[in-house]
Amino acid sequence: MGRNIFTFIVASLLMIFFSTVTIFAAEITDVLQLGKSDVDVNFSQEGEDTVMTWTPLPYPCVYTIETFNETTGLVRGEPKYHLLTTDESNSASYVVPRAPIPTFYTISARGFFRELFQTEEIIANPNFPTPPSPVTIYHYPEDAPASLMPFIVWHVVPTAVCYEFELLDAPPEVEGGTEHSKSHHLFSTTQIFTNGYQADLRPFQNHKPLYYRVRALDLDKNPIGEFCKAEKIFLNSSLPMPNCPLINDFDFMSYARLPIYPVYDWIPINSAFKYEVELLDHPPEVENDVKPNPVSLWRQTTLDKSSCYDEYSRPYAGPYYWRVRALDEKDNPIGTWSNSEKFVVEDFTQGVSVAIFGDSISHGGGAVSYSPRSLEYSYATFLDFPVLNLSRSGDTSKTTLERFESDVLPVHPVNLIVSTGENSLRDTSITAEDIISDLTEINRLCLRNKIRPIFLTLTPLNPENILKVFQTPTDPNWFSKMKAVNRFIKRQAYYIDIEPYFYDAEKNLDVNFSIDGIHPDMRGKMLIAEVINQHRYLFKLDR
Repeated sequence: MGRNIFTFIVASLLMIFFSTVTIFAAEITDVLQLGKSDVDVNFSQEGEDTVMTWTPLPYPCVYTIETFNETTGLVRGEPKYHLLTTDESNSASYVVPRAPIPTFYTISARGFFRELFQTEEIIANPNFPTPPSPVTIYHYPEDAPASLMPFIVWHVVPTAVCYEFELLDAPPEVEGGTEHSKSHHLFSTTQIFTNGYQADLRPFQNHKPLYYRVRALDLDKNPIGEFCKAEKIFLNSSLPMPNCPLINDFDFMSYARLPIYPVYDWIPINSAFKYEVELLDHPPEVENDVKPNPVSLWRQTTLDKSSCYDEYSRPYAGPYYWRVRALDEKDNPIGTWSNSEKFVVEDFTQGVSVAIFGDSISHGGGAVSYSPRSLEYSYATFLDFPVLNLSRSGDTSKTTLERFESDVLPVHPVNLIVSTGENSLRDTSITAEDIISDLTEINRLCLRNKIRPIFLTLTPLNPENILKVFQTPTDPNWFSKMKAVNRFIKRQAYYIDIEPYFYDAEKNLDVNFSIDGIHPDMRGKMLIAEVINQHRYLFKLDR
């Protein structure tokens, strides 16, 4: 027995030795010339996830996948691509991080002894075709049919303000394009302000077959790109119809840090007049029940069809759970609560290196229909260093100042990016001196608490677009107020001048950076981040 065990151990050690030598020789000599070839990469949609797969290497290795976005090209010294995330995989398969922006990837492989391989070409995400068109997420084939009121969901088209849904009784004469079908059109609507829609197909259930397609629209309902390829939809009238909103996390960038003032997003149901959002510090005892939780942390109703802004900051570490339900005009519930959605707040009591403190420009959101939960509309997402976002939408410079003690001091930031005053520019009752006074006090409080304040100059406004989108006028003296405030900011010890990048020929905020005339859209937020990245030397980043 002893001899057998000894023989087995020796044989195993010899096998390990020769395997190691073989792998070492193969890696060092690159006998298979892996470093000189490219991998065959494919993408597939698996439920709500996009999965990237590639040709595996013939011996053990760890793959590193880097995800990038393309920079604006407007800031000297910035590279063409900005790194968003880095992940590893032990197999030749990877679930692509959700991001409603065009993303690009590199794949490298490392063996036991050296790096074996790196893709020579950057790989583009196919969910962003040219010309732009929505890529559907939910499908209803014959073996998995839809109810008579199904949710239709698709990947976000960047900068789309709204979408159009068209229902047909046959494939269109021409796939894609921007025109309705002349012969097969049954119904269409443009009243869709998020990347999903509950379609009421009850009037059309006797039409067989049914097809649908979606296209993105701008503020004036002009098409952005083309209709997606028409998709056949099978129905089963016996299936229950959804009676609660659908949490919208389909393109949510969950790997990026949320601001401390949360916003909750969903895909609405057809018959709702308003919505109620509930926040808990524990999972609900029963999912999809019908009653409010008696120990909820917070509950709010909103007339907004797809978003709700939390008026309170959520700085305390731990998990939170939120859900939403639909109400009628008399506040009676329609159906059940949605599934609950979890988010986790990190423990910031030991301090953070960089925090952002300001109004909606810094809180996030843009292109009219996107809330700060859409992190592609936050410049924090595109910075080269991690930050904590303490900003709050709707703030004036005064209300930002009033939050300093409650929101800034508990997280002990080393550096504080200060960006507030845009809403004050619009208000005729607020003077440039008022804004400067508020910024002076923020500066004083920072220095008293050993925080380095780094001010961003204010960006221009576009009063015509503000009136068009928000139906509110802008102070005619906004430009002189902005110039006075920015002169003050540029006298501070630490500031970053973003103002010059945002003008159009008439000295207003360029519509290419902002649809609504005040909030920079995705490209504008990227631009702000790129300018900040170029001034990284201003920050103390040793924490």
